[in-house]
Amino acid sequence: MNQLDQLKQHTVVVADTGNFRQMAQFAPRDATTNPSLILKAVQQPEYAPLLAETVAAHAGTPLDAVVDQVLVRFGREILRIVPGRVSTEVDARLSFDTEATVARAERLIDLYAAAGIGRERVLIKIAATWEGIRAAERLERAGIHCNLTLLFAFCQAVACGDAGVRLISPFVGRIYDWYKKSAGAAWDEAAMSGANDPGVKSVRAIFEHYKRHGIATEVMGASFRNTGQIVALAGCDLLTIAPELLAALQASDAPVAKALDADAARTLPLPEVHLDEKGFRWALNQDAMATEKLAEGIRPFATDAGKLDALIDGLKR
Repeated sequence: MNQLDQLKQHTVVVADTGNFRQMAQFAPRDATTNPSLILKAVQQPEYAPLLAETVAAHAGTPLDAVVDQVLVRFGREILRIVPGRVSTEVDARLSFDTEATVARAERLIDLYAAAGIGRERVLIKIAATWEGIRAAERLERAGIHCNLTLLFAFCQAVACGDAGVRLISPFVGRIYDWYKKSAGAAWDEAAMSGANDPGVKSVRAIFEHYKRHGIATEVMGASFRNTGQIVALAGCDLLTIAPELLAALQASDAPVAKALDADAARTLPLPEVHLDEKGFRWALNQDAMATEKLAEGIRPFATDAGKLDALIDGLKR
């Protein structure tokens, strides 16, 4: 078997793309999108008619509502291909506004429902700020399941578990990027690869904490730079992978062994951890990598959301 097929024996594989026509060849169970991926997709010629059709059908609707219609239209097309769930992201510019995040998430779910898609097939993607986690807590209580993204710190994972979030997306590649840049010339790529990769280690710590303490939140590793990071997390609940890395896995027949083991994690002597708001904010503040990467992650997503707004607004005129 190729590496992708081997990986599927240990982990649920998720496609990380807005290009739904590219997905079928990899047979993922779920798919994730974000503002940058949707913006990239809608600028491709093959998606121009779908975008124009969606905008034209809602020409008299406020811009933010038309944007949500476009996001849901892409989500609907993705769900024709994957048998599981699609993650659709709330506007990153609402990352510090709990009430607005809840309202936007509810509207997205209503749009999916109007198209005949049940909420069990949708995850609302929200940045893992304190305000975003509080929004997700409320949504989960209402039966709307969430994917907390831009997760770089253990404290974010703890708060998400306490909030009863359905799924988290701890980032691997961006953590790796930060530590590599910080180390400069002292960085030893060979020594910091595989299980020693700082992004891989972060996901492993979260996975083991959740399994040890019976936290039901699913762990989905995200943001990969190479297939070695993916293989080092085989056994994680889910892994969301960009098409170019899915293709690389499909092209290789190197062995893929289970690296994360939920049963083994349940026996580890790990302390139980809970955080209130003050504890969360202090822990995040003390983690320079996570603080920087969370802010850096929100900014380009917000910028691309603005670009998507401008593109759609131009079509409305």
